[in-house]
Amino acid sequence: MTQSYLGIDVGTSGVRAILINDEGHILASSQTTLPESTLHDGMLCQQPEQWWQAVLDCLQKITAQFDCSGLQAIAIDGTSGTTLLTDAHNNPISPALMYNDVRPAELVKELCLHAPPGPACSQSSALAKAVWLYRDIKPAAVFHIQQQADWILAKFRGEPGTSDWNNALKLGFDVEDLQWPDWLTAIDIGRGKLPAVFPPGKDIATIAPNIARQTGLPAGTRLHAGTTDSIAAFLASGASQVGEAVTSLGSTLVLKLCTRKPITSNAHGIYSHRLDDQRWLAGGASNSGGAVLKSLFTDDELISLSEKINPDQDTGLDYYPLPSTGERFPVPDAEKKSIVHPVPENRVTYLQGLFEGIARIEKTGYVLLEKLGDESVQSVRTCGGGAANPAWSRIRQRIVKRPFLQAEQTEAAYGSALLAAGRV
Repeated sequence: MTQSYLGIDVGTSGVRAILINDEGHILASSQTTLPESTLHDGMLCQQPEQWWQAVLDCLQKITAQFDCSGLQAIAIDGTSGTTLLTDAHNNPISPALMYNDVRPAELVKELCLHAPPGPACSQSSALAKAVWLYRDIKPAAVFHIQQQADWILAKFRGEPGTSDWNNALKLGFDVEDLQWPDWLTAIDIGRGKLPAVFPPGKDIATIAPNIARQTGLPAGTRLHAGTTDSIAAFLASGASQVGEAVTSLGSTLVLKLCTRKPITSNAHGIYSHRLDDQRWLAGGASNSGGAVLKSLFTDDELISLSEKINPDQDTGLDYYPLPSTGERFPVPDAEKKSIVHPVPENRVTYLQGLFEGIARIEKTGYVLLEKLGDESVQSVRTCGGGAANPAWSRIRQRIVKRPFLQAEQTEAAYGSALLAAGRV
């Protein structure tokens, strides 16, 4: 019986799962797409039950590929900032307000009257989303404030109430003092409960008996505290030393730089996750990325047009591609407009211009991180769907002008599997 460890990545567009052994070799993998985010009473949201069904679908595919009777542990990552409210039994009482919903922008100003500069009073604040949902729904009973990964963990565990350093950061958790700060008492969340917070990878619970029966997973499977999707991707890449950076090219563009000290700048949308006692991951998340490309091109077009690009010849187009109004990093601006015009007649040129625009955002982000953290970028690895596009990679190398290295693995689910295996 092979001992194995499962990582689950719950994202915006899909769920992925990867099973590894003690040596980190992949034993099985699966993925399931999610419905696109929708507007619900004006909110950009998803339905949590669809996340869980996608997780179950992935598990079914994994168990069909490999005997999971030796499964030891599971760890889960999710989209940073996607927030929902649940009752005491983990039933959602709100839709999941997506990470890129800018509805709580006015609340951010209110929070900044109480909170110090940081992710909790930034444009990507999960706390602002939680307060907005509380005021909109006005629950009278006790409720739990959860992030996407927290809720999936609670489904496996059978009850809500736990999170990790990384997912709790945008709710206001103090990752330097490792506690919920006193200023949170000034924020009215009624009978809302914040989770107990653990280090990523910490062994915290056992899979609930009914979930073990439902999924066919071993009854003794342990559950480890998870992380956010971008940090899981960082871990998967093989980057680990100060000065090593990872760009995640998924639905959004996320930068992470390993530093000796935390970097925080609300003026630039920069914040820091705690990796351990010696290392921090400083960075930010732009709304630009794959989502805007998929709104303008089909998947087949992205492949066929990319093959015709001359990546060494700049188009001269000056785009700032966004899927909708609003930007989080490198300059937070809820009113930032997408610039994807003028549209040239040649679709190849148009796609290349968009690639260049996203690459310039990436370069600006790394320049800011170097300046504010006094830490040079020694190398850049890439993960996410965009990592597989050679033309885009060459354009990024030309514009970003930092050494590029091959990522060991590009899927966030692999990083979560490493957390489950205790290999981080």
